[in-house]
Amino acid sequence: MKKISILVTAILALVFNACSTDDEFTFVAKPDPEGIAFMNTFLPSYILKPSNATNLAERFVWNEVDMDVQTTVRYELQASADESFQNMTVIESDIATTNQAVTVGELLALAEEAGLDTDPDTEASNSGTVYFQVRAYAGENPATTVEQFSEPVGITVELVEDTSGEVELPKIYVVGNFQGAGGYGSDWTPADGVPLAASGPAKTDYEGFVYLNVDKPQFKFLPTNASFDGDYGDAGETDGVFTGKLKQEGEKNAGTPDGTGGYYWFKVDTEKMTYSLTKVDWGLIGNATPTGWDSDTDLVYNPETKLWTLTLELTEQVAPDNGIKFRANDGWDINLGDTGADGTLEFGGDNIGVPESGNYTVTMDLSNPRDYTYTLVKN
Repeated sequence: MKKISILVTAILALVFNACSTDDEFTFVAKPDPEGIAFMNTFLPSYILKPSNATNLAERFVWNEVDMDVQTTVRYELQASADESFQNMTVIESDIATTNQAVTVGELLALAEEAGLDTDPDTEASNSGTVYFQVRAYAGENPATTVEQFSEPVGITVELVEDTSGEVELPKIYVVGNFQGAGGYGSDWTPADGVPLAASGPAKTDYEGFVYLNVDKPQFKFLPTNASFDGDYGDAGETDGVFTGKLKQEGEKNAGTPDGTGGYYWFKVDTEKMTYSLTKVDWGLIGNATPTGWDSDTDLVYNPETKLWTLTLELTEQVAPDNGIKFRANDGWDINLGDTGADGTLEFGGDNIGVPESGNYTVTMDLSNPRDYTYTLVKN
């Protein structure tokens, strides 16, 4: 197994000028002669699993800097996939304290940029380096802001190789006043949170379906289903508002676009700090159904089983040219088919064939985010 190292650099802000219009005093920020450096001890290697993406990997701690000015010194923790820092990523800026948490997911994203992967059949290494640096600065005007930097520090990361062929996707969880009425345990209970899944390891684009069976639903998004630590809410000024923008500090409870309940398709991006909700009712359409391709036959949702079901007469049809599909809101903007005829559903997938004519119970299960399935059972 190949080894590459991870470098962490700390950066400090150096100069700041502040003038009094009355006394015309000028304060000039000066580098701290004691310098700046990381204070914590790093592990020999950080083992990274996509399933633990939201977990804390390391808390970077550095000493406080005194720039000899009457203004608050701020810090910025930066990261890079290589030592040059030409394409660095800001983990967090405007830090008032001398520490910052870094998650497993943030390390995974850097490892991916560095070319590491978990496939044992490729030549790419599963062990390598990511790089960090912390910047201390005084002043807000770029022309007068002064910076000071620490010496680089390196850490090693190791991705767990995937030998099963299955990847557990990172998840976040939705909690709110809908949980009890929607069949998700108790209201505002993290352990009963409804999962949303990302599209892949170290990704931040989460999606899933949630039944908000209350009037004026309110909810938040949690990084884990263990507590409210690090929760995301809406950036609006009142509870229950929908702005489509996320916020972590001083946030409000999020709500639906029109304040109504129902079955919703959630999309959340914790990097872009955005979220969207689409209210959906599902129907079955196709030339295997009694109404053909002209109109849907509605499915019914059961909150106890979390399944959409329908019993109807179907005629034998051969996919992918013929058959049936699931679609939302009597339109084609959101539709699900089965590419590969493996029982799993994909957005915009192929038509689903019907093996022989008869009376069928059709079931669609959207309760497992990004693992949507269906069954056709002849009665």
